[in-house]
Amino acid sequence: MQRYKILHRTYYNFSSSVTLEAHALRLRPREGHELRIESLSLEINPPATLRWHRDVEDNSVAIATFTEPTNQLSIESNVIIQQYNQAPLDFILTEYATTFPFAYTPEDRLLLSPFLKAPADTITSPLTAWVANLCPPGEKVQTYTILQRLCRQIQQEMAYRIREEPGVQSALETLSYRTGSCRDFANLFMEAARHLGLAARFVSGYLNAPPSALNLGATHAWAEVYLPGAGWKGFDPTIGEIVGTDHIAVAVAMLPESVPPIAGSFVGAPGASLNVGVWVSKLD
Repeated sequence: MQRYKILHRTYYNFSSSVTLEAHALRLRPREGHELRIESLSLEINPPATLRWHRDVEDNSVAIATFTEPTNQLSIESNVIIQQYNQAPLDFILTEYATTFPFAYTPEDRLLLSPFLKAPADTITSPLTAWVANLCPPGEKVQTYTILQRLCRQIQQEMAYRIREEPGVQSALETLSYRTGSCRDFANLFMEAARHLGLAARFVSGYLNAPPSALNLGATHAWAEVYLPGAGWKGFDPTIGEIVGTDHIAVAVAMLPESVPPIAGSFVGAPGASLNVGVWVSKLD
């Protein structure tokens, strides 16, 4: 078991006094047999009333409501977690799914159908050809091998860059530009997996990584694929590896735009600046 401390600070500075509408906060890591929350605190200024719920994807979401006008909104999340995903490759697939291609059972396919749909504009596109080149039709190979091949190809073929602008590039845009951020690479991996007939979803969270030339930062995104017998398994195309101990998932979604860490609006004069700082550190 490894313990981590996650400090996530967000500051919005407004051009004048504004009234804050409700804000949705996705800052609480997803708990389960691989991850437990030891402690969590949220400091919000101006003071807010928090109401927690789980959304349709079973993400933990806090809705913050405000009563005071303000020139600044500050949100600080401080979490300590226990991470038990020490052996990410220690899984066994159901026999029919060990070799690719395979078909999900009718029961699974019914539940997974939203995660199997590729965007209409990518059905016949350069993405189709790119996937076919990596995974030639008729080739039989271990399912994990095909996913790891896809993961490493994105890491080797695309150049990582920090993108401050909002939004996520489409898979076609990332293929065209040959550059992207972690969220862009995760989206490309997800759409490519769906082209292969595999259920995939987007994951946002944190990564514990030492400073490097890539400057990945502590906020991070990757993708998960549903593998019968193993469940949802994460693949990180930014580093070209299966998701492991240093990855801390916060939210999952069918669409990458659906899970920003903080989402809300305000009423007042236009103009606001945003400053975000995230620090992930191992604890003894």
